[in-house]
Amino acid sequence: MSNKIEFQIENLGVPKLKSPLQLSTVRGDDIFTFISETDKMVFDTSLEGYAKCLANNEEPLCFEKAGPRQNIHFDPENSTAAIVTCGGLCPGINNVIRGIVMALHYFYGVKKILGVPYGFEGLNPEMGHGFIELTPDKVKDIHQFGGTILGSSRGAQDVSVMVDTLLKNDVQMLFTIGGDGTLKGCNAIGEEIMKRGLDISVVGIPKTIDNDVDIIDKSFGFETAFDIASPILKDAHNEAAGAYNGIAIIKLMGRDSGFIAASASLAMPVVNFVLVPELDFELYGKNGFLEVLKSRLETKHHAVIVVAEGAGQHLFEKNDVMTDASGNVQHDDIGIFLKQKIKDYFSDVFPVTIKYIDPSYIIRSAAANSSDSVFCSSLAYQAVHGAMSGKTKFVVGKVNDKFVYLPISAVVSKRKKIDLEGGFWFSVLQSTGQPFFLG
Repeated sequence: MSNKIEFQIENLGVPKLKSPLQLSTVRGDDIFTFISETDKMVFDTSLEGYAKCLANNEEPLCFEKAGPRQNIHFDPENSTAAIVTCGGLCPGINNVIRGIVMALHYFYGVKKILGVPYGFEGLNPEMGHGFIELTPDKVKDIHQFGGTILGSSRGAQDVSVMVDTLLKNDVQMLFTIGGDGTLKGCNAIGEEIMKRGLDISVVGIPKTIDNDVDIIDKSFGFETAFDIASPILKDAHNEAAGAYNGIAIIKLMGRDSGFIAASASLAMPVVNFVLVPELDFELYGKNGFLEVLKSRLETKHHAVIVVAEGAGQHLFEKNDVMTDASGNVQHDDIGIFLKQKIKDYFSDVFPVTIKYIDPSYIIRSAAANSSDSVFCSSLAYQAVHGAMSGKTKFVVGKVNDKFVYLPISAVVSKRKKIDLEGGFWFSVLQSTGQPFFLG
């Protein structure tokens, strides 16, 4: 597959209706203009990448620039949109819902907007959830609250049944807010729609508190997550320092990637050890974690340990791999495991006091902070612009700090992970004093 096709967005047809947006068509740095289909954003912005393309006479790998188009595909007056939220909670979901409703109503004049209750379950009539009518008045204040006003669920539903429901309710645009499993489900719905030759756009807004969606700079809710975690780390440090040989263990979310644990530890530099899924550390031996922890306590007499939920899974004896309703591997509890191993190890060395803290569900159900709130609104607006122009099976996100459209298939092929040889992880090691050899 060529690079050109890899990031190509599918369209329902050539948009022929004039956009109701009153924007300038003249380019200018400070003028909000319509985006042309030829407006592209280069993926690799390095001089080396540019020189390579120039030498090989190749067009660089590009994304479609997000934003309003001069011509749109759907007639706003006769269009129905639906919004669904799936998977675990994350700060900012309500902000995205609000942004989509406001953009559809005030930008384009779409009058009928449906909220799908409890994830993809809501697209299965047998579940009996029905729909919620969403209006600007109904969503105007929801950004103040965490969670999702629509409710959520995990697990797949019959794709054919979900498409039948969209068709029966005359839905032209489906906005799905969710993580890896949700986006794959959205893509499958899009495939079924294309197979039937239906005129329905499906759009994904990536939602994962772990920030592990590939290619895009960050996912919404991530900044709020480590922002809320930071003062918890400060309090945990106070607990650890308040006891002779005191140890505080804080387990943060991060099933496959340790971005929250690492970022929170950088934001509140009182942490001495950061254990993430990318790091295959050992417990015992000269270079093992417990021996390094012992050295720390012998000199400083306290330690703060931040561990991501997916860290250290290689330390467990597993016969069977269990998955949740979304298909995610169910991990063993590394926090409780680590607490017990530390307790056992130091029982024959010297007395320690261990405090264990797991604030994960408090963090993920919080309302978005100011930065995430702005980001969520922008994601919502750009998603609406893309859907109205007839684009489908795409996600909106920032790449190189620019809003772009990407095919769903491009971002779900693998998870984004911390590069243990990159500058970000090196910053964590410098901040914590954690030895390089650990892992």
